[in-house]
Amino acid sequence: MKDEGLLRLLPRVVRSALEGREEVRQVIGNTGWLFADKLMRMGVGLLVSVWVARYLGPAQFGMLSYATAFVALFGALATLGLDGIVVRELVRNPDDSQEILGTAFALRLAGGLLALLMAVAVASWLRHGEQTLRWLVAIIAAGAVFQAFDVIDFWFQANVLSKHTVMAKNAAFSVASLARVGLILSHAPLILFAGVSLLEVVLGAAGLIIVYRRNGGFPGEWRSNAARCRRLLGDSWPLILSGFSVAIYMKIDQVMLGEMAGDRVVGIYSSAIRISEIWYFLPMIIVSSVFPAVIQAKERDEGLYVRRMQRLFRLMTAISLAIAVPMTFLSEWVVVTLFGQGFAAAAPVLAIHIWAALFVFLGVAQGPWDLAENLTRLALFRISSGAFINVVLNVFLIPAYGAVGAAVATVVSQAFAAVFLNVVHVKTRGIFFAQLRSFLVFRSGHQ
Repeated sequence: MKDEGLLRLLPRVVRSALEGREEVRQVIGNTGWLFADKLMRMGVGLLVSVWVARYLGPAQFGMLSYATAFVALFGALATLGLDGIVVRELVRNPDDSQEILGTAFALRLAGGLLALLMAVAVASWLRHGEQTLRWLVAIIAAGAVFQAFDVIDFWFQANVLSKHTVMAKNAAFSVASLARVGLILSHAPLILFAGVSLLEVVLGAAGLIIVYRRNGGFPGEWRSNAARCRRLLGDSWPLILSGFSVAIYMKIDQVMLGEMAGDRVVGIYSSAIRISEIWYFLPMIIVSSVFPAVIQAKERDEGLYVRRMQRLFRLMTAISLAIAVPMTFLSEWVVVTLFGQGFAAAAPVLAIHIWAALFVFLGVAQGPWDLAENLTRLALFRISSGAFINVVLNVFLIPAYGAVGAAVATVVSQAFAAVFLNVVHVKTRGIFFAQLRSFLVFRSGHQ
């Protein structure tokens, strides 16, 4: 039984209820591994990030955060929107896995190289004369090339075997975390912290290859196909544009703060969103685990499919509210305790930005529905509109309110992109009302 070790940790009554329900047991086991991975990253990653921020100070930490956010703006070129589509194709056509993986790898390798070149070129144009920043961008962006091996992760996701990628990526993360601590203790310069980010991606790629080989796979057997390449890109191009839009309303605030308010303000803002965005792993691991089950339900039973989507929305709302409400009142204590008095100005930023989680959770939950219904073009409309709203609000709010204004812009744009714009089109209006019903999280009964 896959992941039986993790299932033994569940209460006996739950284990009894799961007897004979192999599909549910597999999803729970897979989710458990992903949750354990992200929980470790959340704890260790936050502690190391806090230590790095305290060591570098707001200005240098802001410069590193600016470079990371800047590179993220080109991330859609590296991923090409293929993640969910490749998983879907592997679930539907397991016999074609070698061709699907080979084609996806070739596309992502080309995208990673293009992202690297574009990031360096634009950074050199915007920050001409700031050599340190250009090097930070170049080193961090180089990781996009090695992320092409993430297609191996898609194969494990499709087979609900994420424990293997968890082990591989945790090993890379652990080495990188120890390296960051070593840099702090040795009083290393800023540029080496970017180097560790690249090291983590390289080690993660090597780990994925190792676990893939141990499970009977061999990248040398992959083969690309021009016709499948065209089909994948035909399905993914709206998601590529969506990826750019997501990057804009997730990262443009830091870039615009750097250009309009300086690196120190970016450092203050970044310390707040480190705490706020650390929770975003929850919807991603839940959705990645239930995604195959949602796709299968769509093909077998429309009623089951709708019920699973409604339960998913309710779960996301309940979790996000459980995070946002207490964090709003504890923001000052959390920021000062973690980052120190020098970052105290981040407290009101955190109190506002944490509410973006509600809409991020609901937006991530809608992803399987958009793919199952082939409505990625409508998703592009919502996300692009949200990105446009975010940029416009930042233009007006950052000069007047600085980091707090950027936080307000993020929450408002997330709300429109993930929820409110669903009401515009008849094909997404049902999802809008399902999202509204998700706020009835304490209502009894089943849907």
